[in-house]
Amino acid sequence: MRQTWRWFGPPDHVSIDDMMQAGVEGVVSALHHVPTGDLWTPGEIEKRQQAIGRMKDGHPSGLRWEVVESLPVSEDIKKQKGSWRTHVENYKASLGNLAAAGIEVICYNFMPVLDWTRTHLHWRLPNGATCMRYDFVDFAAFDMLILRRPGAEADFPGWVVEQARQRHATMTETDKATLARNVVFGLPGAADNFTLADVQAHLEDYRDVSADRLRAHLVDFLNEVAPVAEKLGLRLCCHPDDPPFGLLGLPRIMSTEADYAAVMDAVDSPASGITLCTGSLGARPDNDLPSMMQRLGPRVHFLHLRNVKRESNDIRGSFYEADHLGGDTDMVAVIAAALREERRRKAEGRADCSIPFRPDHGHDILDDLNRSGQPGYPAIGRLKGLAELRGVFTALSHPADGLPA
Repeated sequence: MRQTWRWFGPPDHVSIDDMMQAGVEGVVSALHHVPTGDLWTPGEIEKRQQAIGRMKDGHPSGLRWEVVESLPVSEDIKKQKGSWRTHVENYKASLGNLAAAGIEVICYNFMPVLDWTRTHLHWRLPNGATCMRYDFVDFAAFDMLILRRPGAEADFPGWVVEQARQRHATMTETDKATLARNVVFGLPGAADNFTLADVQAHLEDYRDVSADRLRAHLVDFLNEVAPVAEKLGLRLCCHPDDPPFGLLGLPRIMSTEADYAAVMDAVDSPASGITLCTGSLGARPDNDLPSMMQRLGPRVHFLHLRNVKRESNDIRGSFYEADHLGGDTDMVAVIAAALREERRRKAEGRADCSIPFRPDHGHDILDDLNRSGQPGYPAIGRLKGLAELRGVFTALSHPADGLPA
């Protein structure tokens, strides 16, 4: 398993020097400043590679840009409206430029309107650390009473509607603004910053887009780009919905194993694969992550290893980001399944027998609390998670006598 680390580019408060000291082997990055749908040019790709290749004092870092996260799919492509055909052509050309630069793994997602969604970006834990959290009642208050989406109340259980009304009544204007800002935070570092009016306009555009239709649009997109990626020797990997259940009345099509199987069957190309995010998928109690890694393993091109603690056994419910080994997902079993998949690939002679992973998200601890970095992406919190994960796969890779391989 190849240890990588997400970096948001030069503005990131976590530096190349920091990740070198964390002992990572490769870098996950993206050109967040390039508007979604535009071409990623060779020049911009090279600039990012050069930034990754140097420490603050100018010495070579020895690190390479190994995984793109994300080459974003535009809303026009998802809806098949507006400039979507131009955006698809730009996407294919961007893939060509990335391949020419020696980058082989490209993560993307097909979530409508928003990327990962949380109600709290700095929720205090009992030990004083902070983490990200999704509160079902707070989200209902946002949807029904701040965004005021028509018909929102019908999407929530009665007890949630009642508690959301009570909670909203106690919120100050600052509380409401903070909740709205957190929910529409979207992808950190992205060029797009949504207002409530933007979200409302996008929701209106999706009013007639069902889950079946959105899935058909994803298959159409992959039928266009996967042959290009396969010819170039690239591996595309779709990130799951986060959280993996319905939000804002929007269709969600990558939330379960069945969702992934349907898309992988529809576009049966080794270039069309999966980003298995144990945190996103783990927010649903009916997702068995070790079994998913085992059954979907041949198409898993990238791993996000993080954990969440669910606060109920409902499909839709509150959860918070837990320690990497401390949530509801059996991370040791997931890593064991990943290592078995790597051994299987090596026996087959696959060139991609080492699956890149990164310690996804992390608690703000120690000096992280003073850095004001990207929510979910602290230096020390992720280093703690990486150390824990590194210990697990090192132990599983070198079992002691008498322990199972």
